[in-house]
Amino acid sequence: MKIIATEADIEEGLSCLLAIEPRFARVVEFHGPPALRREQAGLAGLLRIVTDQLISLKAGEAIWKRLEAELHPFEPERLARRREATLMRLGLSGAKARCFIACARAAAKGEIDFVRLHALSDAEAIAALTALPGIGPWTADIYLLSNMGRADSWPAGDLALQAAAHDLLGLSARPDHKSLLQIAETWRPWRAVAARLLWSHYRGLRGMKQAP
Repeated sequence: MKIIATEADIEEGLSCLLAIEPRFARVVEFHGPPALRREQAGLAGLLRIVTDQLISLKAGEAIWKRLEAELHPFEPERLARRREATLMRLGLSGAKARCFIACARAAAKGEIDFVRLHALSDAEAIAALTALPGIGPWTADIYLLSNMGRADSWPAGDLALQAAAHDLLGLSARPDHKSLLQIAETWRPWRAVAARLLWSHYRGLRGMKQAP
């Protein structure tokens, strides 16, 4: 189980990927190597991912700032007592507000241990996260990639990755979840680095400057 913790880890993964898939060199040429990015682990980190789902980067940032001002440091016991309506007034949808409260209650009861997740395999960590109400495979995959530094995390259901792979690899159609899993098999154990490359390519296609 590889962990991306340093720039050297990124360089190792990139070197391996370029040997396997030379078309990644196009991304590096235009956008440079992937940056070392590691988000905060724990309940707050997971809830940040939930907040950003299905909305623009700008909207997600604005909502998160309001949530931080009200809820920081996101203590499970305190958050578990919050009302759904209160969280919705801060900008969350009803479904996201319910997810916030359910995850906080699970953490408060010890049903999810964010420290122990680091000792689990990728599959075990994903199973633990997706057992939480409102947390699906995509959210779990992103948490492993961005917050735990798991080098082989691969959110194959991510629409941006699918679109980027379609363009970069010259595919006849945009790959679905299953197809993208198959395509990325040869990129193990560095699929998280491949994801960073494809996100860079996607941002280039869309004229975006910030990471998804």
